[in-house]
This record gives sequence, C-alpha cells and structure tokens, in this order.
Amino acid sequence: MNGLHLIADLHDCRCTPGLLLDAPRLEAYCVDACQRHGLTVVGRLFHAFRDATDQPAGVTGTVVLAESHLALHTWPEIAAVTLDVYVCNFSGDNSEQAKALFAEVIATFQPDRIEQSAVHRGRLSQDKDKPA
Repeated sequence: MNGLHLIADLHDCRCTPGLLLDAPRLEAYCVDACQRHGLTVVGRLFHAFRDATDQPAGVTGTVVLAESHLALHTWPEIAAVTLDVYVCNFSGDNSEQAKALFAEVIATFQPDRIEQSAVHRGRLSQDKDKPA
C-alpha cells in the first residue's frame, strides 16, 4: 500500500476558460501527460456536466493507472480545479513521476492560488521515518 497522494485545489485559473468545459480535450491531455511521465494508463472516464439551463457546467475526469490514478474536477463558474494524483510504490518508487505529472497539470491550468498537500499512504507507524 506504500504510495504518494498529491492533492491540490487550484483557484483563479488563468487557462483558456474553455479548457474547464472540454471533457474530450481534458481526457486527451491527461492521458498523454500520464504516459509522458512514465505511468501506465489502464482506463479513463471523463464526464461533462450541464447546468439547469443545459449549458456546460464543468468536467469530472479520472485516468486509472496501473500505479493508481489521476482525478480532476473543474469548476468553470469560479475558475477552479480540484486535482489529485495518487501512485502506489509497490514494485518501484513512482513518486518522482507523480510529482512531475502533478506539477505539469497545475501549470496547465495556470492558477493564481494553490492549496496543496502530499500524503504518504499505507505506511505503518514504525515505518514513518523511512522514505516513501
């Protein structure tokens, strides 16, 4: 279960506003980014939402990885994105690939403000001093 989970809330994103609404474009970008960073894509699902007046209203997307996943949710009405990248480190340490992917996706959305955290998962209390 040893892994790294990177989580971010991206505020005031300055990317092209249409990116926050375009599920096919986000899917293609996320899949390509995962592959470029050496992660193994095994599935994907991106869903575009519509509001009560049938206007585009954001996207939820997940790329399932052999190593775990990338997930994002866009909030175009407030120019925001929630992002998480989680990788397991069972057969090898994928932490650097996760960090590079995470940084690239954040840069793509161009947020003015970022709240982020990293969680080292699956470590037993006696393993807390060992690197993930």
